[in-house]
Amino acid sequence: MVNSDISNHEKQGVSNMYRPNFTITKEILNHIAEISASREVILNAPLLPKWEVKLRKEAILKMAHHSTSIEGNRLTMEEVNRLLRGEDIAAWEKDKKEVLGYVKVLEYIDNIGEKGVDKITEDEILEIHRLNTQGILTDSEAGHYREVEVAVVNGLGRVTFQPPEASQVPSLMNDFIAWLNSKEAKELYTVLVSGIAHYEFVRIHPFVDGNGRTARALATLILYLRGFDTKRFFALDDYYNEDRRRYYAALQTVDPQTINITQWLEYFTEGVAVSMGRVKQAILDMSVDWRLKEQRGQIYLNDRQMKILKYLQTTPRITISEIQKMFDISRDTANRTLKPLLENKLLKRRGKGRAIYYELA
Repeated sequence: MVNSDISNHEKQGVSNMYRPNFTITKEILNHIAEISASREVILNAPLLPKWEVKLRKEAILKMAHHSTSIEGNRLTMEEVNRLLRGEDIAAWEKDKKEVLGYVKVLEYIDNIGEKGVDKITEDEILEIHRLNTQGILTDSEAGHYREVEVAVVNGLGRVTFQPPEASQVPSLMNDFIAWLNSKEAKELYTVLVSGIAHYEFVRIHPFVDGNGRTARALATLILYLRGFDTKRFFALDDYYNEDRRRYYAALQTVDPQTINITQWLEYFTEGVAVSMGRVKQAILDMSVDWRLKEQRGQIYLNDRQMKILKYLQTTPRITISEIQKMFDISRDTANRTLKPLLENKLLKRRGKGRAIYYELA
């Protein structure tokens, strides 16, 4: 077992900074070994672009459904899929806003990652919360720390967790974010940092609502920025949602006095190991069908074509005029850009005449 060392931190004169309390157990080490093995397969698999687009789109769908479902959203996976395709579904407006808000958060995380930043700021966390709760909370609550006391209650109305007072939230968040960007955090295994951040954020409970979704989005952002999930295939939320009682029970294993998060990290790393294993298996299943690759060879796409595919992961359709505007190109050039995507059956054409549009095949 390896204990986190508090004394070194205090000797460096930064004792006010948040410092996680945990022990690296045999279970955590075993999970990390499984995670590393799966990740190696995922990063080195010779995937065709079509497969990568499919896996990324599935990850977005799973995260949007499961992360909101954990907190009581009533939309099914199929309804979420239809909503993301732009279809009108009969459902509560709040449920639809939660799902669409989470997709906006995932797009925002992608944008942050593309900038190559290595630091997470308070403004980014506030923006993630604002996108998560836009149209659900008031403008003074969405993207702003709470100014009231809150409590986590169970189905019987009993208080299961009492977060810190509202007056403490700004300083607690400042200390937490300082640690998140510290040398100590950067030297820790990425999955542990993600799990620590998830718990500490939920413990502080900085907002009146949407804390769980924002915590899970923050955990996802950490994995992405630190190069863990560079292909964006990974979705941990489905593991949480499969057994919500266990998820909440794991969060509640932490003693409020010592705030020792060892058991939580054992659960968290187990979830990452299981979810990564599922992605690995999906990739291995796809890689079995070598005939596609042998018949067509590897498909090489340029930056414009990859950007079109990425755009269609979260938007149901695209038109020629939208492609022209996206790249400031002529209609003929837009058509030439589309041609390889259509020939390799990455996209399909829909509609007729001026109403023609394109969607993922």
